[in-house]
Amino acid sequence: MSSVLYDTPGPRAKRRNVLVSVVFFVLLAALVWWIWRTLDDKQQLHWALWQPFTTSQAWTTYLLPGLANTLKAAALAMVIALPLGAVFGIARLSDHRWVRIVAGVVVEFFRAIPVLLLMLFANEFYSRYTQVTSDERPLYAVVTGLVLYNASVLAEVVRAGILALPKGQSEAAYAIGLRKGQTMTSILLPQAVTTMLPTIVSQLVVIVKDTALGGVMIGFTELLNQRGTLAANYANVIASFVVVAVIYIVLNFLLTSFASWLERRLRRSKRSTGAILGVEEVEKLNAAEVGGAYGTGAAA
Repeated sequence: MSSVLYDTPGPRAKRRNVLVSVVFFVLLAALVWWIWRTLDDKQQLHWALWQPFTTSQAWTTYLLPGLANTLKAAALAMVIALPLGAVFGIARLSDHRWVRIVAGVVVEFFRAIPVLLLMLFANEFYSRYTQVTSDERPLYAVVTGLVLYNASVLAEVVRAGILALPKGQSEAAYAIGLRKGQTMTSILLPQAVTTMLPTIVSQLVVIVKDTALGGVMIGFTELLNQRGTLAANYANVIASFVVVAVIYIVLNFLLTSFASWLERRLRRSKRSTGAILGVEEVEKLNAAEVGGAYGTGAAA
């Protein structure tokens, strides 16, 4: 079946796609074999380097505490950045010019500064002007940097998601007497959430990974920082990098899988979300209409 985006490939295109797939997997297998041989030649596949990960000490002493700090910092940043980004995104659509200008300056300012630089500034600020202890300071600095940067990015996501909705949504709301605040909270935001969700989740994945910047620069004891301590004690740099990379992959895969499930659930519960429906979904809706209200009317 043809799609609105592309035509169904013919016999020649199918053969070409199969050939390209075979060549790709052959090259991928060759790359994996080369990496395996290189690691083996460098004696990085010896069991002694990987054996510590089969014991509880490496996990309870290094990896799990580091993972807990990573999740703690990421969760705090998410909880603060999401509503803050929504507020600034809506503020940029305000009818009041001074609100739009102030929100725009704040968003563009923090969006233009690298998140690592924000962490360093925050760490210095907490060190000089607050009573935050040296043990808690890295966590505060990491969360502050992540919130300032990602809230500004999420503000643009929210603004773009709302502007992507058809203008008829707002006009219909105003026609039945809703104020702008009611239109935003009751009509526009619920519809925009579904279309914004993939981008929001991508930004949340970035938050999880950016916690590692705090470990590198300001001594925050997150997962990657703890990996360095573990590798120094067991002399297994490559093995520890591989294990930590797998942990990050699993963690972000769980996050994106949950977001995909939530998006499907929202699409099923809200048919008027402003999201783009595929051909199959449109056909199902048309079939339901013909067999339902339209079919009943015809029979009458």
